[in-house]
Amino acid sequence: MINKLKITVAFIGLTLSQIALAQSDSFASEVSIKAGKQQAQLKTNIGIFEQNVEIIHGNRKINADRLEVHRRAELGENKQLLVATGSPALFSEKQADGTLLSASAQEVRYDVANKMLIIKGDAEINQAGQIIKAQSITYDMEKQLINADRGNQNTGRVHTILVPEKKSDKDQGK
Repeated sequence: MINKLKITVAFIGLTLSQIALAQSDSFASEVSIKAGKQQAQLKTNIGIFEQNVEIIHGNRKINADRLEVHRRAELGENKQLLVATGSPALFSEKQADGTLLSASAQEVRYDVANKMLIIKGDAEINQAGQIIKAQSITYDMEKQLINADRGNQNTGRVHTILVPEKKSDKDQGK
């Protein structure tokens, strides 16, 4: 009898966790946009948002002065390409390990379906104090891969700043 009770409780727990996971997946696929002003170009399927724009997609957030939302079938399952501009436009994403990845640039392009972020124009990305500065940075969110490029017209170079890991009291033998 006790074994049947344990199995039943385990089954209910597993079912509830799958329901919660399904709900969080559907929430993560929703893109929420807030702005002071909005207009829609119905023929071209482009939405334009201006004035203190905030975009939230799951654990990702973008703040910008202006946003264009392109919605077309050739863009994939989610059909959305978000092009945010600002002085600068800001992107942040809470990582699985709890750290925050943040980025800033004159232009932030977020391809929702392909989970790709392309930042251009004085681009900077920062995670746990490690900083990469370049003219253009591409971040593949699925593969957790970052590529930085100095740009064709820029004689500068990609600049990376690595910060030593802080040692905790436990690591120092205290």
